Amino acid sequence: MSQEHDISRMWTQEFWDARYAESDAIWSRDPNPRLVEHASDLSPGNALDVGSGEGTDAIWLASRGWTVTGLDLSQVAIDRAAARAATLAPDVSGRLTWLRADLLAGAPLPAEFDLVSAQFMHVPRGLFDGLYARLAAAVRPGGSLLVVGHHPDDLASGARHHDAPDILFPPEQVTALLGPRGWEVRVADAPVRLIDRDGEPMTLRDTVVHAVRRA
Repeated sequence: MSQEHDISRMWTQEFWDARYAESDAIWSRDPNPRLVEHASDLSPGNALDVGSGEGTDAIWLASRGWTVTGLDLSQVAIDRAAARAATLAPDVSGRLTWLRADLLAGAPLPAEFDLVSAQFMHVPRGLFDGLYARLAAAVRPGGSLLVVGHHPDDLASGARHHDAPDILFPPEQVTALLGPRGWEVRVADAPVRLIDRDGEPMTLRDTVVHAVRRA
């Protein structure tokens, strides 16, 4: 099997179902720090957590009063998130809905969300504009689009994705899709953070875009 074919499988349900089935948990139980940084002061409403995985970000939002739809390509991830949410207090679990959908295949999104959060949703460059334009269109007037991803500078650090470098993106790749008359871009930045990688410190750079749809 060619490397190109292997990479193409990364955007299929089969790939992610198998990935999640490898262990009981593949992600941290802590919410993404950029989500916490930029969403903590937002007034709760209806939120869409795109690529919700095992549910940590969606649960964090629900615990802060948001009504959240967690959406993921993987049914294994959705089932795991739902099982985890079922153990929570009713005032949190009752705010959570889980949905398996393939956005790259054109699954519909209603334009009804006060927050659309896409944390590290990486797709091939040829699919990027279409996907993120649809996510932006799902934000209602006055609502927020929050996009966080791995910045291309991470390639130089040796951190990741040398086999698929085009899936990393800078803030400008997102903001180019947002017309200035329709959006107020509040954050378009590439901050750094430190992580521990096998006992060694590593500096990573995140793409962060927070934009508000004008009323």
